Amino acid sequence: MNVKEKKSSYFLVIGLGASGVSMAKFLRTKGKAVVATDIDGSRIDIEKELNALGIKTEIGFHNQDTFNRAEVMVPSPGIPLTNRYIKTAAAKSVTITGELDIFTRYNDLPIIAITGTNGKTTTTTLIGDMLKSCGMTPFVGGNIGTPLVDHLMSKEKADVIVAEISSFQLDISSRFKPDVGVLLNLTEDHLDRYYNFKAYEDSKWSIFKNQNSSDTAVINQSIHGFDTISQKLKSRIFSFSSTPDTMIEHGAKIDSNKIDIKTKAFNRRIQTNQLKELQGTHNRENIAAAVLACLAIGADINEALKGLQTFKNLPHRMEFIKTIDGISFYNDSKATNTDAVIRAIECFKKNIILILGGREKGTNFSLLVNDVKKSVKTIIAIGEASKHIKTTFKNTCRVKEAQTMEDAVHTAFDLAVKDDIVLLSPACASFDMYDNYPHRGNDFVTCVTALGKK
Repeated sequence: MNVKEKKSSYFLVIGLGASGVSMAKFLRTKGKAVVATDIDGSRIDIEKELNALGIKTEIGFHNQDTFNRAEVMVPSPGIPLTNRYIKTAAAKSVTITGELDIFTRYNDLPIIAITGTNGKTTTTTLIGDMLKSCGMTPFVGGNIGTPLVDHLMSKEKADVIVAEISSFQLDISSRFKPDVGVLLNLTEDHLDRYYNFKAYEDSKWSIFKNQNSSDTAVINQSIHGFDTISQKLKSRIFSFSSTPDTMIEHGAKIDSNKIDIKTKAFNRRIQTNQLKELQGTHNRENIAAAVLACLAIGADINEALKGLQTFKNLPHRMEFIKTIDGISFYNDSKATNTDAVIRAIECFKKNIILILGGREKGTNFSLLVNDVKKSVKTIIAIGEASKHIKTTFKNTCRVKEAQTMEDAVHTAFDLAVKDDIVLLSPACASFDMYDNYPHRGNDFVTCVTALGKK
């Protein structure tokens, strides 16, 4: 395409992963002129399909002139706004918008939106299951894998949107307003993308910025700054906490085997010791947030709780694989930051052989030292972070390096004895060795399965 020949108004969709492809198609259904670009030449596979819809494509390269002449740029969430093509075009007053604001313009259903550092996908899925149990028809999407605009193009009916929302999506949103916003937790993550931790925190808190008194904010009261920031919100607040001696006025108090839910309209104790798929403090927090979100949207909570009882844990999130010679293997590949690893370690307490590593995101591994010292016998370090891991934990526990996942699994098995736990919980991104965290988790499962056969 040669946009120099004729200046025209078009939406430039940047990045052709799942969200970018869906966005390009959706904008075209609304009669917009659309150009789609991806610097990754492998995305040529989608070119014919998009071209057939009247969407022009530039794949395998970026053209600054194409960026500069766009009416609106729509970057996919994975593309930072510091991208030089985007920055140059923005300096020439090209508008930037994202999936959330475009979705908001066309959506007419109530929205439950879930964000936080950890637990987003589990909580989003759990809310969807609970709403189904009480007869509602949720569309579950967003950062969980199904782009929100897919709902707008679907003929299937829904009565509520349940959306996992990332900080990257929130960064380019000015209009998004969930009826129920959920903030699960905040710990250091994505420091390769943000200037500092405060910038990351501010991004997450912005999920509530457009709410009013008819909306609800469900927030973990243990988040640093809760007392100050929550006072500035216009929405009704339901809080939850697993911190001992915390006073909860409207919300959920979490104990080791129960959750006490108390609002003006509802008072109920939920016993959690029988919920085998949702063990650990972090999952009790996820349950509390899910129940409060369902209450806030007006669900029949007694029916919704049936969905909690039948919930099946998601792959790559503390997923039990198998036991071989008394050694149990768990796949927690989704744990891409230190806080997620701490929560995983807390589930087992001791006798852990931990497979740790991958691509760092400004990771501070020293945050793990105390928990590793108490519970971990050996660390198997993998990926680009292996040297950093070895340096950090050299005085804490035994550290072995492995070049591949197969090597890591074999090393862990050789070192383990009966009743030990081999836990893949990497605290890192997967992109040094894998396409994504499911790819990494699936490789772990394959290696463990092969080990069992041997």
